[in-house]
Amino acid sequence: MGEPQELQLQTIVKEAKEADSPENANVNNESSVPQLRPCKWKWWLQMAIYSFFVLSGQSVATLLGRLYYDKGGNSKWMATLVQTAGFPILIPFLYISPAARKCTTAGNYNATKPPSALILAALYVSLGVFLAAVCMLYSIGLLYLPVSTFSLICASQLGFNAFFSYFLNSQKFTPFIANSLVLLTISSTLLVFQTDSTDSTRTSKGKYAIGFLCTVGASAGSALMLSVTQLSFRKILKRETFRVVLDMIIYPSLVATIAILVGLFASGEWKSLNREMEEYELGRISYVMVLVWTAVCWQVFSVGMVGLIFEVSSLFSNVISALGLPIVPVLAVVFFHDKMDGVKVIAMLLAIWGFVSYIYQHYLDDLILKSKAQSECVNQLSEDSLVERGRLMNKWAFTWEPKEVMV
Repeated sequence: MGEPQELQLQTIVKEAKEADSPENANVNNESSVPQLRPCKWKWWLQMAIYSFFVLSGQSVATLLGRLYYDKGGNSKWMATLVQTAGFPILIPFLYISPAARKCTTAGNYNATKPPSALILAALYVSLGVFLAAVCMLYSIGLLYLPVSTFSLICASQLGFNAFFSYFLNSQKFTPFIANSLVLLTISSTLLVFQTDSTDSTRTSKGKYAIGFLCTVGASAGSALMLSVTQLSFRKILKRETFRVVLDMIIYPSLVATIAILVGLFASGEWKSLNREMEEYELGRISYVMVLVWTAVCWQVFSVGMVGLIFEVSSLFSNVISALGLPIVPVLAVVFFHDKMDGVKVIAMLLAIWGFVSYIYQHYLDDLILKSKAQSECVNQLSEDSLVERGRLMNKWAFTWEPKEVMV
């Protein structure tokens, strides 16, 4: 007489076992865990592209800037203008950039209310004016200093950025990150001990001091700007699209270009540009092409830097930038026929070592995030299994009604 109830109980227990079986566990696990993998390989691909943009854009733009000065260019405002005036080439990407947000480890999207137009305008204007000042300081430093000394002082940007990132971005320092910073700083410092063959002219002590102070100020200002950019992504923009990256390049560059143009016309240097182009050693067409491609390369560099800040941190973008400092002397050997000595080789090896050290730290962080995500998935599956068991037991309790035994 209890056979129907026993059969129903066996069916319920079978369903519970099937729900807890490894096959179903794998299905549930696959619904959550694989979300990490597409994001990760895409993330590493984006890091490789952004890093290539930083290294190639910075190296080529620096070489073209040196070529501009060596072959007869003298306008500091023009050398500053080409660092920001190339932003129009990025405007078409605003209309073809994907609108979808990037995936996260939690599988959620960061849906937040966009900031007001007034806040965005204040952000872009302040960053643009600051960018114009930093570019001018860099132009003065590159004009008055040898390349090796200029590279040495630019390496101090790592220290400034580490300082600002610690207070503004809550950057944590691990032994691998500290090792990377030390190696990259030493790598750039070694460049000052090799003879600079590109410095064909002697500068006075006064101009040398001005160049030194301007380059130090530019390095500190650039480091502060990178940290503020990262803080703006986290606290103000709060959106995760490639369009935001483009906005953080185009609008500050527009403001900086306007400010630099005002300085160019106010200083009166625009009157001598025609004569400078006529007297340029490589010709008028080469003069224009050097300026155009310098502007393009600086925009490529900006996309890479802001992209790395958006995806990782300002410190990481600065580490990639510092990796490119020893690359410039190596490229100068090919294009300007500079001599390659042992100091340059050691500097290059130390830079690569420091870069690998920093990448290895991110690899360790990636493993930790994966293990935490898998642990959370397992805990969630265990909780779901307990809830399912409780539901099945309640269902069985309400379904099974004991019958009176007939004597």
